[in-house]
Amino acid sequence: MVKTKKIAELGDHVLFKNAIKGIVVKVNENTVIVNIIENKTSLEFEGNRTVVSHKNYQVIGA
Repeated sequence: MVKTKKIAELGDHVLFKNAIKGIVVKVNENTVIVNIIENKTSLEFEGNRTVVSHKNYQVIGA
């Protein structure tokens, strides 16, 4: 059985770049738009939002 990666849905919490957590506000065909809620990196995001490819995040618990 092949394990498929879960694609985030609206309102899901996701983790990306190993230290940034966010809430999905829009799901597109190949990406999600995320409101950042926790950022332990030196990266800065305009408006605390960013676009993340489905390949580059993992869905986590709230």
